[in-house]
Amino acid sequence: MNPDITRERENATFDVEKLTHILDGGNEKTKRRREIEAMVFSDPDFKEEDPNFLSRSERYDQAVKKSAQMILKLREYGIADPEEIYCYKNCVHPDRPEPFDLHLGMFLPTLLNQATPEQMDRFFMPAWNLEIIGTYAQTEMGHGTHLRGLETTATYDPATQEFVLNSPTVSSIKWWPGGLGKTSNHAIVLAQLYTQGNCHGLHAFIVPIRDLDTHVPLPGIVVGDIGPKFGFSEVDNGFLKLENVRIPRENMLMKFAKVEPDGTYLKPPSAKLTYGTMVFIRSLIVGESARALSKSCTIAIRYSSVRHQSEIRPGDPEPQILDYQTQQYKLLPLLATAYAFTFVGQYMRQTYHRINGAINEGDFSELPELHALSAGLKAFTTWATNSAIEVCRMSCGGHGYSRSSGLPDIYVEFTPTCTYEGENTVMMLQTARYLVKSYRQAQAGQQLSGIVSYLNDPKHQRVQPQPVAGRPTLVDINDLASLVEVYKQRAAILVELAAKSIQHELHHSKSQEDAWNNSAIDLVRASDAHCHYVVVRLFTDKLGEVSDPAIHSVMSTLALLYALHGITKNSGDFLQAGLLNAPQSLQISNRIKELLSQLRPNAVALVDAFDFHDKRLKSVLGRYDGNVYENLFEWARRSPLNSTEVHESFHKYLKPLRAKL
Repeated sequence: MNPDITRERENATFDVEKLTHILDGGNEKTKRRREIEAMVFSDPDFKEEDPNFLSRSERYDQAVKKSAQMILKLREYGIADPEEIYCYKNCVHPDRPEPFDLHLGMFLPTLLNQATPEQMDRFFMPAWNLEIIGTYAQTEMGHGTHLRGLETTATYDPATQEFVLNSPTVSSIKWWPGGLGKTSNHAIVLAQLYTQGNCHGLHAFIVPIRDLDTHVPLPGIVVGDIGPKFGFSEVDNGFLKLENVRIPRENMLMKFAKVEPDGTYLKPPSAKLTYGTMVFIRSLIVGESARALSKSCTIAIRYSSVRHQSEIRPGDPEPQILDYQTQQYKLLPLLATAYAFTFVGQYMRQTYHRINGAINEGDFSELPELHALSAGLKAFTTWATNSAIEVCRMSCGGHGYSRSSGLPDIYVEFTPTCTYEGENTVMMLQTARYLVKSYRQAQAGQQLSGIVSYLNDPKHQRVQPQPVAGRPTLVDINDLASLVEVYKQRAAILVELAAKSIQHELHHSKSQEDAWNNSAIDLVRASDAHCHYVVVRLFTDKLGEVSDPAIHSVMSTLALLYALHGITKNSGDFLQAGLLNAPQSLQISNRIKELLSQLRPNAVALVDAFDFHDKRLKSVLGRYDGNVYENLFEWARRSPLNSTEVHESFHKYLKPLRAKL
């Protein structure tokens, strides 16, 4: 064990194990997670070659092999709880995407949520037993987030009681679905439904794409892999072109919308029901943001505690780089963010399950709020995490650039979350649409409930932008309740400004659509402020559940750092709204420095509490024992370029070159 990291752990002021229980949602959950990790990490069937040293085809091959083993083991151990399956999968493929992701994460949940009992009988057990391997084919070459723009068609033929599916244009070719290229034999295809001469918008259809025995593509199906990407090397993201592909009427998912044998269309009770799967995935992505950021912080903070560099005082030993205030300022606010996002992820998971229960009882009242919340928080957390991973990598200096650090992999596997399941800017605009609608309802005297109830506050209580000198000091920078209040006020003001911007555009005889587009920057800012308020509030609420005084103390410091750092990064909003004055802005900067010093002794213990096993962290720099340099050398020696002392290129090119010069 590295003596520096040992000393760091001895300096902790709280019980790391107790904090791990809070992050996991209880000590039973921690115990079960560790049991699952032990099962996987001790299993020789999951031993793998380091993917960094393999070709793309070898990486895909290894991933399919491990996924197949994983399915067998899940059956053998009787693991059926969705959260436990998710945990097991994240150990088998340590937080990396894999070929079965869309089968497990989209195909099966969509069947559960949108299939009729008869369809469940036909498709679910074969899919559960992997006779059917499915993917979710929504995105097309020409359209992604704008679902209404999708061009794939499913036209009902009452004579044969079949749907005829077509990709009518090049841009309508399904493009990007994971597992589509080589793994899946079925796809849930989203297509525009045509029946009796009318288009009824997007609906989901179960389409066989490969023969169940030979795996050869079926007639009318053109399918394959889309080629190398920034990351996701283990996944066969694919294309799918449909040429007059006929499927039975019963292959349309009909739990909500239906097409009768004669072609009569029966619409669903809520148009948003078909987006249930996407809301579920967006809720999961918030948790993935927390995990990717937690891993990045673990690597960067542990490495910063064992890396010594330069001098603070001439002649003294080289300090740990975590002792530099600039390093603390880079990393500790990100650590606070990782904690914040972890608790937001817990909240989103609970909210999704609660509202989904209500939907199954026929109560759709909370669906718009869940849709808006999941869209906004998905964008807010992924944008913040995406840039934070890169800060963690750069804070590790040159070694952060090595694949051995684990940080390049975390970045390339995480960054697409800003795009898939809804491009982030579009997600923010969806949330804004809900906020503006809620604001207008409040203005009309309607009482709002839920997370937007702050828009009810009477106008005279709302802080209005005005000269700062003319108003009293509003915020106590050491009181979290006071900080939650100013974040709420900022959100309310920015929602109001965005709504007024639209009104202003409409007064200048712009259409609704142009008014919206010309106000889009304000709308995204309003959504961002709303999400920021939600995160600060949820972090603060979580403190109320923590009874251990030592943990409460360190978490309060983290929550305060998160809230104050957010104010400094958005100080223009707070100053402009008169929520803050210039002297307070300076006070906040000084207070942040104090909080960094307070957190410094607990930095390593706070990342230890995330409890990432070395085999899951996959980082030479973030090792639990801190023995970085020995293992970095050993990792480099394993590079395939070192398999021979003299590379063949010497004999082929360099030696002949000498003779010619």
